[in-house]
Amino acid sequence: MKILIIGYMHPKFDKRVFRTVTTLSKKHKVIYQYWTDKDEKIYQEENIKYIPIKYVENAEDSSLKKLSNRKPFDKQLCKLIANEDYDILYMHHFLASRPLEPFKIAKKRNKKIVYDIHEYHPENFLAELSGIIGGLKTNVVWHLFKKQLKLSDLAIFVSGETRDDVIDKVGITKDKTFIMPNYANFILKPDIQKKLKEIVLVGKVTRKIEDEKKLLNNLIKEGFSFKVIGMDSQEFEDIPHTSTSFLAYEKMMEELSKASFSLISYNTVKDRNNKNYIFALPHKYYDSIAAGTPVIVKESFISMAKQVEELGIGVVINPSNLEQSIEQILKAYENYENILKNIEKYQNQFVWSQEKEEEFLKIMEL
Repeated sequence: MKILIIGYMHPKFDKRVFRTVTTLSKKHKVIYQYWTDKDEKIYQEENIKYIPIKYVENAEDSSLKKLSNRKPFDKQLCKLIANEDYDILYMHHFLASRPLEPFKIAKKRNKKIVYDIHEYHPENFLAELSGIIGGLKTNVVWHLFKKQLKLSDLAIFVSGETRDDVIDKVGITKDKTFIMPNYANFILKPDIQKKLKEIVLVGKVTRKIEDEKKLLNNLIKEGFSFKVIGMDSQEFEDIPHTSTSFLAYEKMMEELSKASFSLISYNTVKDRNNKNYIFALPHKYYDSIAAGTPVIVKESFISMAKQVEELGIGVVINPSNLEQSIEQILKAYENYENILKNIEKYQNQFVWSQEKEEEFLKIMEL
């Protein structure tokens, strides 16, 4: 079987995308399109045909300008989908300027379609648009999203809450869906002797933490330090901290493993109830537990908060309630050894394994 994987604007080694590439290539021939801003050539390596497509985006452009500029890039991908020889089209995103065309092309060619939904698209796409325009955008994207899902043979979600919420709105059946969280790559067993009294904020995309800065400043007075791993540290100039540049995965996990807590509490967009965040199980969450580091999770992040409380692998806070949050974190630090025991007990649930790989390969037998 041949599978065409459209990575779209994801770089070659994006963790989630590349995992599907390497896993599927163990049993099938894979054609893999990925984004690059450099001049790269198509090449073949074992069961994988790599197709880099160059596109340079101006970071200063508005989102609507970027959307307009994406048209030639999207057109090129549609040609690839129309002309390449494959049995399954695996979409890791939709084409911003041609959201339905790849699905229609594949269906017209009698190909199966797998839609890997990293984000809650109706709310996440052009998320900075607000007010009447933002509401109109959400309605339009919902209309398109429903059609994409109806055309898909399998929809893959990062959390059960996201899947169930979408099913309620779209009406697709559960047997056309699969849950594949953003599992970590490997485990680092927690070692209390190597832990620093440190709270880290980790990730590639810089997050705003207006609600958390008072909390962190108070915890610094209690002897904690604050470190930013991989983000633009200018966002945090008004709080004492150390920082690193973006790190390779293994190095990031090593830094993460040294911390007492990983902070997964931050502002998202203007709408604090954006489902892309409250239902998400992001990479940083799985990586933190896999690195042996308890998490501090915002209570409105429903998917994570529920799991943290059930498994006892961190602390759930409401950052706007300063005194209560400080008390909860200090209490968790007093109970730290027990939390680490819980993390070690449940770490395997957070890491990609042979069993999970086999389950994924089986579900792909469409």
